[in-house]
Amino acid sequence: MTPPTPSSFLLLTLSFLLLLSPSHSLGTASTLALSSSSLTVCGLSADQSAHSLRCYSALHRLSFSLPPSSASFSLLSGAYDSICGLRSGGYSILCWDKLSSPSLSPPKRIYYSPANVLTTISLGDSHLCGLLNGTGRLICLRGGDSFRLPPQDQNFSQVSSGSGFSCGILTNGSVVRCWGSNSLAASIQNEFGDMPMLSLEAGGHHVCGINLTGLVVCKGRNDFGQLDVPFNLPLEYSMLSLGASHSCAIRRLNKTVICWGGDGNYSLKDIGGVYFELIASGVNFSCGLVTSNFSILCWGPGWPSRSGNSTVQLLPLTGILPGPCVDVGSCDCGIYAQSQSLCSGNEIICSPCEIEPEMPPALPPRGPFPSSTPPSKSLSKKLLAFAIVGSVGTFLGLCTAIYILWTRSCLHRKKVHNSVQPTITKASSNNNSSNSNNNPLSRSSTIRRQGSRIMRRQRSGPSSKHGDRAEEFSFSELAAVTNDFSTENKIGAGSFGIVYRGKLPDGREVAIKRGETGSKLKKLQEKESAFDSELAFLSRLHHKHLVKLVGYCVDMDERLLVYEYMKNGALYDHLHRMDEVDKSGSLINLWTMRIKIALDAARGIEYLHNYAVPPIIHRDIKSSNILLDGNWNARVSDFGLSLMGPDLSLDGQQPLKAAGTVGYIDPEYYGLNVLTAKSDVYGLGVVLLELLTGKRAIFRNGGEGSAPMRLVDYAVPAIMAGELTKVLDKRVPSPDVIEGEAVELMAYTAMHCVNLEGKDRPTMSDVVMNLERALAICNGSSHGSISSEGISIIAE
Repeated sequence: MTPPTPSSFLLLTLSFLLLLSPSHSLGTASTLALSSSSLTVCGLSADQSAHSLRCYSALHRLSFSLPPSSASFSLLSGAYDSICGLRSGGYSILCWDKLSSPSLSPPKRIYYSPANVLTTISLGDSHLCGLLNGTGRLICLRGGDSFRLPPQDQNFSQVSSGSGFSCGILTNGSVVRCWGSNSLAASIQNEFGDMPMLSLEAGGHHVCGINLTGLVVCKGRNDFGQLDVPFNLPLEYSMLSLGASHSCAIRRLNKTVICWGGDGNYSLKDIGGVYFELIASGVNFSCGLVTSNFSILCWGPGWPSRSGNSTVQLLPLTGILPGPCVDVGSCDCGIYAQSQSLCSGNEIICSPCEIEPEMPPALPPRGPFPSSTPPSKSLSKKLLAFAIVGSVGTFLGLCTAIYILWTRSCLHRKKVHNSVQPTITKASSNNNSSNSNNNPLSRSSTIRRQGSRIMRRQRSGPSSKHGDRAEEFSFSELAAVTNDFSTENKIGAGSFGIVYRGKLPDGREVAIKRGETGSKLKKLQEKESAFDSELAFLSRLHHKHLVKLVGYCVDMDERLLVYEYMKNGALYDHLHRMDEVDKSGSLINLWTMRIKIALDAARGIEYLHNYAVPPIIHRDIKSSNILLDGNWNARVSDFGLSLMGPDLSLDGQQPLKAAGTVGYIDPEYYGLNVLTAKSDVYGLGVVLLELLTGKRAIFRNGGEGSAPMRLVDYAVPAIMAGELTKVLDKRVPSPDVIEGEAVELMAYTAMHCVNLEGKDRPTMSDVVMNLERALAICNGSSHGSISSEGISIIAE
């Protein structure tokens, strides 16, 4: 169902909950801990009545257990040359220091109090902090006077320690408070300000956490790019882990790991298909607990191989707990599936709780310089010029607003809605070459033969010759042809209401979208906005791959739009609801037809971007908004969220609050609130992947009960690895040699469309040209080969 407005889009996004697993960093409690200087990794063992510490030292290349072997622990925390463990029950802390020494020293008992048990601990380079059970009161041990008196009269929900400082999240208000022996603590606390946080992780000299919108926020030093979070979407990550100069995270949907910072020395390209339950970081390496067998994998420049080079190594440690074993009845959010095989007796491992994040507010305007720094004279002149230009722009904007209001007024007075046929101008060719992809992808020999020239812009198919008038209907007329909007005539939903099938007195079959009725002012305003948007756009747009508007109705609070009826319904239903559509005449399970549908949709969107005056950005491209007429021609529908864009040939941008549908929305638009024509390209890229795989934009890869997965994360790695056949829709017969090249071309086109950054995506004209070539291959006109002019996905 299409969300009526950005406000209802927020509600849809909130349904995708942030799964907050226990997070782990340089000095945060977990069942996995690292000691950096000794290159020691320890984990809590499973399948034993006593969960003791099993360790591996890369320095000495041996596995060992830390005494006492009879003691049972619930959590561990590691730092530079030490590891500390919280005894099961939380009443005692034991620490093993100088792990790099050849002779292992016995543990030191740092804390003992059966009356004041701890829920967690956090070890920094020289200090140790913990939280008291039931109160969240903070205690800090070791570290000198700067840690003897942590923030008073404050209770914390989490605590994490870095190099010479610790930070925590206050129970009241969820804001960050930091303390320690250096000025970095105060600096990081000031940078976070009053931003509420859900989780917090400390590294050597920086801190990252997940805020209430589900975004990762990092503060502190950024000498090596450790604050520069890639692909930072809400709900993207569930777990963070920080080292001295790098940061890592587990992707929430598929449990793979991504790292950033460290001058690019923490690449995980060799283990991209490994899934992790948890991760932890030392100063210059990280380790993770592998989901498949609960073994430990380590990587990073600080982790040596047998040859002395940095490497990825699977350690000889298996059967490590993915979470602490607790007493039955202690879990608030369910039990981990494999608890029975990992814990003993009546112990269980708790599943992480689901937290419902809020949506991010609109980004504040960014000034040209910090408020604390006065501008130079030359900069002042530039700002004055900018202010003058801005004033002119504001004046023009007011004129535009007045014009729109005047147009709406005329709409309500006239019986026939007049439209303006947009002038179609030929887009200029772009002769500039661009190599936007610095990392060439692994392609088949057919694709590798192709050059890297940028595609020429070309005009899409001719516009259909529709009339320029939208009829006005009475409410009673439309109620009569839909049998009083009966449920039997309901065929779907659109951006602001329900869609019904009807037949006009002259025999024309139509689809009638009726705005949802309600008394709340906000809902009425949203409905009015979506209604006006669709009417304004469709009454002046006429193209054979856009749904035609027949008429409209304005009657009191009722708002209805009348479209031509699309006999074969929505593409989404044919791909994902096969049991609900008539399969007798369906051609959807032919590769040629799927490529043709993709091309039709691309041509419709290209018309909006390049030939509508002014250009239009659809903002909600998805398979349910691509309809199929009686001849299986695809048409783009639902313009309730569309906006008139700037001159898209210049790739202009609009700072707008994100709107769209989860799974299809451009991550750059969602994260930065910056809209370009490339946002529609991303949405179409997801639709192309749907056509290729038969999967929904977000689906459960393991069936019911499994974690949701994005189609982009599922399909793109296979395409990049040259394993397209593994993800192709099995309902469609395997493509022959000729079809295979066409499908491959469509797949690589889709892969480039869903690039993270808009600048790396092709234009819609580029997409049209590639799909035209793919369809020509399918039809045999190219004799099964792709010439050097056939593939050209280079972003502008």
